[in-house]
Amino acid sequence: MKIKEIFSQLNIIAQCKKYSLSLWQCPQFLFLIMGIFIIGSTLTTYAVGIRYVEDPQIVALIVILAAIVLFIISVIITRSFERLAEANRMKSEFVSVVSHQLRSPLSNLKWAIELLMSGRLGKIEEKQLEYFKILKENSNRMKELVSDLLTVSRIEMARLPLKIEKCSLEEIIRQLIKEFEPFAKSSNVKIKFKPQKNLPKISVDASQIKLVIENLLDNSIRYVKEAGEVEIDLVKQDKNLYFKIKDSGVGIPKEDQKYIFQKFFRSENVMRNQTQGTGLGLYIARAIIGKLGGKIGFKSQVGAGSTFWFTFPIT
Repeated sequence: MKIKEIFSQLNIIAQCKKYSLSLWQCPQFLFLIMGIFIIGSTLTTYAVGIRYVEDPQIVALIVILAAIVLFIISVIITRSFERLAEANRMKSEFVSVVSHQLRSPLSNLKWAIELLMSGRLGKIEEKQLEYFKILKENSNRMKELVSDLLTVSRIEMARLPLKIEKCSLEEIIRQLIKEFEPFAKSSNVKIKFKPQKNLPKISVDASQIKLVIENLLDNSIRYVKEAGEVEIDLVKQDKNLYFKIKDSGVGIPKEDQKYIFQKFFRSENVMRNQTQGTGLGLYIARAIIGKLGGKIGFKSQVGAGSTFWFTFPIT
């Protein structure tokens, strides 16, 4: 059993997959690189030693000591990285399991609330209906949070399912605008969509790209204070399809912009305006866009709104 474990540790590709890390972040690969560095350092020490030290025994002792010190340092560093990678893997698995377990009771809670609100179990008083609406709204928020956490855990564990197919980005955007229309109207926000004519289809996962645009559109509407508008552009640029969404919202402070794609980050002015959100939407959007081979970015100014964009190669 121990021999099998040793051989599994030597399988660098398998270990990288286990921790869901790229090659250059994998502890076993780093140990291999450091091993090569130790060999190079040992040979260099030997070459320098025989040039300046006459006694070959002293040279050998210096070389051995240098190799031992470097080896101990590399083992300590590799073990530290391995413990961090294992802790991160366990955290992602924990989030995934908990998210899965929470989805069923939340769905049951939603159905129960809708049944009670329907009046089929008895007459509902106006005050009771008001409280049921509050319960429904909060259960929906919890379900969105659980869904986001599950998506994040899949991204971190490199288990995000992708079904690549030809689809029309314009049709996806129009469908989402229709879905968000009630929310936009209640927020006094007007959505303008200006697609270029005869746009080609692109090879992406329609459900995942829909999630990206949904997050961007939701943020754009949510961060507009009082009345405002959201403009969406979709054009072909060279060999890419270029999507841009611009809002007239609160904007992002310059000092916060470098953190905007981090998990759970929400800028100070957004918190001050008490806007709801988990701080996961933009992290998920960047991860999906990157996985699908696209690029994403933004520009923003406090009080003047934000513009987010992404591009996809046309294949």
